[in-house]
Amino acid sequence: MNEHDLQTTVTPPIAEKQPQVLELHGEQRVDNYFWMREQNNPKVIAYLEAENAYTNAMMQHTEALQTKLYEEMLSRIKETDLSVPYRKDDYYYYSRTEEGKAYPIFCRKKGSLDAPEQVLLDQNELAKEHEFLSLGVLQVSPNHQILAYSIDTSGAEEYTLFFLDLRTFELYPESISETNYSLAWGNDNQTVFYTKIDEANRPFQLFRHTLGNSVDEDALIYQEPDDAYHLYVGKTRSQAYILMSVGSTITSEVYYLDANNPIGSFQLIHPRHTGVLYDVDHHSDDFYIVTNEEAINFKLMKTSVASPAKENWQTVIPHREDVLLSGVSLFANHMVIYERKGGLPIGRVQNLSTGEEHNITFPEPTYNFYESSNPEFNTTILRFNYTSFITPQSVFDYDMETNERELKKETEVLGGYDRTQYKSEWLMATAKDGTQIPISIVYKQGIKKDGKNPLYLTGYGSYGASYPASFSSNRLALLDRGIVFAVAHIRGGEEMGRKWYEDGKFLKKKNTFTDFIACAEYLIGEKWTSSDRLAISGGSAGGLLMGAVMNMRPDLFKVVVADVPFVDVVTTILDTSLPLSAMEWEEWGNPNDKVYYDYMKSYSPYDNVEAKDYPDTLIVAGLNDSRVKYWEPAKWTAKLRELKTDNNILLLKTNMGAGHGGASGRYESLKELAFEYAFVLDRLGLESSGS
Repeated sequence: MNEHDLQTTVTPPIAEKQPQVLELHGEQRVDNYFWMREQNNPKVIAYLEAENAYTNAMMQHTEALQTKLYEEMLSRIKETDLSVPYRKDDYYYYSRTEEGKAYPIFCRKKGSLDAPEQVLLDQNELAKEHEFLSLGVLQVSPNHQILAYSIDTSGAEEYTLFFLDLRTFELYPESISETNYSLAWGNDNQTVFYTKIDEANRPFQLFRHTLGNSVDEDALIYQEPDDAYHLYVGKTRSQAYILMSVGSTITSEVYYLDANNPIGSFQLIHPRHTGVLYDVDHHSDDFYIVTNEEAINFKLMKTSVASPAKENWQTVIPHREDVLLSGVSLFANHMVIYERKGGLPIGRVQNLSTGEEHNITFPEPTYNFYESSNPEFNTTILRFNYTSFITPQSVFDYDMETNERELKKETEVLGGYDRTQYKSEWLMATAKDGTQIPISIVYKQGIKKDGKNPLYLTGYGSYGASYPASFSSNRLALLDRGIVFAVAHIRGGEEMGRKWYEDGKFLKKKNTFTDFIACAEYLIGEKWTSSDRLAISGGSAGGLLMGAVMNMRPDLFKVVVADVPFVDVVTTILDTSLPLSAMEWEEWGNPNDKVYYDYMKSYSPYDNVEAKDYPDTLIVAGLNDSRVKYWEPAKWTAKLRELKTDNNILLLKTNMGAGHGGASGRYESLKELAFEYAFVLDRLGLESSGS
């Protein structure tokens, strides 16, 4: 079934064209759909609703399949489940879920795991009166008597902060609106530091609040005037210092405050210098500093708390060309060193007294490994998470003295999951400039490389974010239908080091797109699939990737899914009133500079839509999205619909009550995924009904 087949009964919406001339560098661009930015314009809402109605009509024949996929994915999830409790002082904290309830319940026990349960916060109760609810901050005071939590009820990432007395379970009278994700408690259990956002959703102010006082009395500690910088506040694991970090994509600076003196003044460790990033942690009398100054893959420095100025920094781990230092984690007697080498995350443990080191090793060819909740400073136990395409999410306790690891929990996959039925591999494609591009791939045993397999390829490739090879029980719905799943670890991420990132940004951004195309061509050439069996997917900046490769090589792909796609690159980044825009200049370039303007315009998906054939395409948006405004996918859809010369399906699905992350509850999120999977399966001709 294609659009042409349903033309007689279902007509795709045609967006009104209202030409808007945009001029820069002596050049005029005409944007026929600029008016879609007017969220309060009834015509905008009417257009989005018309697209939703068209999408529902075009997907009506897959409703049974959607239900089948949803029930299949839900059946693999242990709906009533418990996280692994972590210890903090005399308490064990954990979350649990209950069958039929969309959100987690946060709990604790005092003294032992056999003690009575105390429910701290039931997100289901908070969500009863809201279609959407996202939890931001969730932090207990140092004495464990007060819970600070924040909620967003629109998806716009504007959080309201509340304080709950865990002795009486009464809320403090004050609430604080327009806050962001970060918060830190002073050691007096009465002082809280929090960040507020500006009109562009940028955390730009740090305030100090005293519990029980009016918010009007809160002291403004710091305000960041530069739109490219975001503000965060946190606390060292040692509980000794509160850290205020001010950073852009490429530059940062850190201030510190004695947590025992929360009414004191923050002190600057080292002033910002363009292009220099650094993070700070604390141990004993020293600050440990991870920085990229004269070290593209970062190095570790150390300096005395009493004299933290730059001239006193001493090298602990020098820069290495072949290893990316991702960060360090400090405990009373040990330091955990997180690195990436050969595209994979690795860990080392160092005894701070003896200097002895050992590696944490893993058996699979592609995997993900990262630190879990470790609030205790005086411990020899490191808790970490491990997962792969084949191994479900696993929580380990690792004894840093004996090197022994204990599996605390592997997420249960219901329905008889047998990992021996699946296989993962680490492949290498050759980019157009000769660079080797890694591909993580997973498939069900028995697949033949005959060019006939359906294949689902995804990627991201921006902001230095490495795409993890993680397990998803939902993905079994694809694998069990014979679909090969692959991740292209393209430049713009940090899989192969910091240079991998820098070779995929600014005036090298097109490497991201050509790398993805090279991976697709490799998978076709090696007969993993063929172009008429290839589906691709990406979200946010990964949605930009989808738009760019669709324009460059529409013949290479059969199906495209673009979630909340950042596709109107030039116009968006020029508008500094939008969230992230000024910060984006350090990722993509400043279009006020003609060199960057011309380059960005040459790949911006919206600006490069042409009269030609495009693949079957599903575009997903969120009306309240504060990161990628709804009008980017809406405008892109309208322009594609205007110019494309094929009869392939083009759908826009806008969640009218959510933001960047889609639906908030786990059941609604599953339904959204089932919809996307149904679209892919239907367009690949694998399954068109629930029978």
